[in-house]
Amino acid sequence: MDTPTPVVPDEPVILIDHPRFHQVWASIFIKKLTPDCMTHDCAMVDRTPHLHKLDACCQYGCDVDLFERDAIAAREHTIRPLLRAEIRNAPLFETEIEEDEDYPSGKVVRTAVHDGGCIFLAHDLRGCAIHRASIEQNWDFHGVKPAICRLFPLSYEDDAIVIADEFTEYSCAHVEGPSLYRISRDAIGAIFGPELVTALDVAETQVLGAQPKRLPVL
Repeated sequence: MDTPTPVVPDEPVILIDHPRFHQVWASIFIKKLTPDCMTHDCAMVDRTPHLHKLDACCQYGCDVDLFERDAIAAREHTIRPLLRAEIRNAPLFETEIEEDEDYPSGKVVRTAVHDGGCIFLAHDLRGCAIHRASIEQNWDFHGVKPAICRLFPLSYEDDAIVIADEFTEYSCAHVEGPSLYRISRDAIGAIFGPELVTALDVAETQVLGAQPKRLPVL
């Protein structure tokens, strides 16, 4: 296997044995996230004073693979009834389609934004209406809810598993909780397969084994 060039020169990476991904940021195994985002009181910590904004990570909408767009369209009749009346019949996606070879279809479209958030936030509870519909109506959201949302705060680019650029802007990144990897581990397996989880588990052991040992407080 050729040695890949790190995605970011000053971000420590661990090489992994996987057909598609060859490296991972070591920090995904160390940095923490709130254990339950649905009960976390979200704020934008990059603003002074901090801006209170629930579901802040979804405020800009997201990229959706065209396969996922079509899967959402097939479930539209179950998702739209959860949306607020004023946007229940509004377009769910922007019209522009972009090429992106990192996605299965090779193309992506962004979700529409309404009232300072992804259109799928526009209902009477917190979180994604796609995810909510799947729970309330007992259908599988895999392949329907966008993969980029399911992976957050992790992401991927080229041959690397990385941390989403905007992660540190949100208050959920500044509290104690599980590591970013442990939060996203099941989603990684569901999206990319168990082989990647196996490779990342090895990397996790390597990174945590190199961390300084903390003595118990007596």
